[in-house]
Amino acid sequence: MVFTGKTDFYKKDCKLKADNIQSAPMKKWYLLAGFLFLGLIQSGCVSGRFHADAPEINVLSLNIWQEGTRVENGFDYIIDEIEHLKPDLVAFSEVRNYNDTDFIGRVVEALARRGLTYYGEKSVSTGIISKYPIQSQESVSAWTSRDNGSALKALIEVQGRPFAFYSLHLDWRHYACYLPRGYGSSTWKKVETRVTDVEEILKDSNESFRDEIMKAVIADANRERLQGRGILICGDFNEPSHLDWQADTAQLRDHNGVVINWDLSTMLHDSGYQDSYRVIHPNPVTHPGFTFPANNLAVPVSSLACAPEVDERDRIDFIYYGPKEMLRAVDSRVVAPAGDILRNERVPDDSEDPFIVPLGGWPTDHKGVLTRFRLDAAGSARSKLFKAGATGLQRGYCP
Repeated sequence: MVFTGKTDFYKKDCKLKADNIQSAPMKKWYLLAGFLFLGLIQSGCVSGRFHADAPEINVLSLNIWQEGTRVENGFDYIIDEIEHLKPDLVAFSEVRNYNDTDFIGRVVEALARRGLTYYGEKSVSTGIISKYPIQSQESVSAWTSRDNGSALKALIEVQGRPFAFYSLHLDWRHYACYLPRGYGSSTWKKVETRVTDVEEILKDSNESFRDEIMKAVIADANRERLQGRGILICGDFNEPSHLDWQADTAQLRDHNGVVINWDLSTMLHDSGYQDSYRVIHPNPVTHPGFTFPANNLAVPVSSLACAPEVDERDRIDFIYYGPKEMLRAVDSRVVAPAGDILRNERVPDDSEDPFIVPLGGWPTDHKGVLTRFRLDAAGSARSKLFKAGATGLQRGYCP
């Protein structure tokens, strides 16, 4: 596995003793088990405990740059990295199904030839593969020929816990973080005057379709959350995070003094979803976590630098999650070749970001994000309590 070692989390003793309970009619034991489970939830013992031996999953978000076709052998590199990282869940951006093919089907088949079992269904623009069977998949916002973005949802049971997993690829137009850097947000060409007025920047950003799609995703995720599902919202948002554009970075990376609460990350934050990379690495100065552009050595710099005279590096690929009672981020890393693209040149990375370097070639102009999550103990605790209730409860506990 990519991640090694265990992190100690909340090693609070929360055992409940019921050693003297004797056998009784079945109905009474079901009632008792139910009351005990409710008590555990209220005390935070089940929903809030993330012990070192709790189940874990790895989640990967990756823009694959026109499904790997912009890089020679790009498809093979995608498969190489899935084999290398072995993530449990993968959210792809820029699925195209060129030549009337099924990209996700090709990925699943190629991984099977390497002895890896993944599940996936045909989709366009965004895609999902999972080590766990996909119960259902649907578009929250369907892709159209206008290429204004899309959002895909899969319902998946992960180690006995229900999840709604979202893969997003949002509108690339009105990329407003270029405005304070002196580039057009849709033309990506240099302009005479930088735009540093926050209202004007946000107005331009809202001309895209990103906010409409994100509102639809959040509304859908909130409904799924009410059904008891964990939520994972991943993808290429084509918009930075407000957490990366505050006073501490205002004079860095050609932000030119701009402090701005970008809409998408603010909406997610206000809706109770957490940015996994920033949870683990809260300092955007030392850990910027840039995901665009990537230093892809197989591609000329001129094909990677869209705003070549400025520092255009930003974090625009994300893994958000919630609720915090169901899962907790315990590690998050950038997946990409070493180095950065800065002002039309290849430069060494000067951050403290933790990287996973690909074993071979890299298929894309983006960097990936890989987050390891620890799941709560609710699933195992629930099954143990009710199993005990059916056979004669000897003790209930929070494992």
